[in-house]
Amino acid sequence: MTAPVSPDMWDEVVPARSAWVITLADLALLLVGFFVLLQANRELDRETLLAGLRAGFGVEDSAPAPMAVAMARVEGFAEGSADADPRVAILWARDAARDSRTRITITGSTDGARDVDAATGSAAILAADRARAVAAALVRSGAADPARIAILTDPGKRRAVTLSVGFAGGTN
Repeated sequence: MTAPVSPDMWDEVVPARSAWVITLADLALLLVGFFVLLQANRELDRETLLAGLRAGFGVEDSAPAPMAVAMARVEGFAEGSADADPRVAILWARDAARDSRTRITITGSTDGARDVDAATGSAAILAADRARAVAAALVRSGAADPARIAILTDPGKRRAVTLSVGFAGGTN
């Protein structure tokens, strides 16, 4: 059994240093580290710094996909055909993609086992042909710049081409 501790015994214990000194030292060390980081990165451009941080954390260096902010759809494709009326998509693209910082993603789709390319029997090739046909119509009409268009395929959904415009960054 231990002897009870009287409150007067704690008065005799003198701390080695005050608690606020340790907190102040931690804060000062964080500030020094922050200013060293600022000074070290003074000559690096933003992209080089971000690439270094991505590499340090093991993140693959790939361009992020633009987040879709508006969508349109071209429908009316006959089974096995890549021909449809893209006029609605052209009007939509002229309005939706006016800002040069946006990108248009065109996704071609097919609706099942019978909706395939006649020459190859592939639904993916037919979906790509549908997307390319709509993209070509947009480029021919001047509604979109080819450098701002990405083409994807999604066979097995519906006979349509889905267009989405998203902000991809950059300057206007």
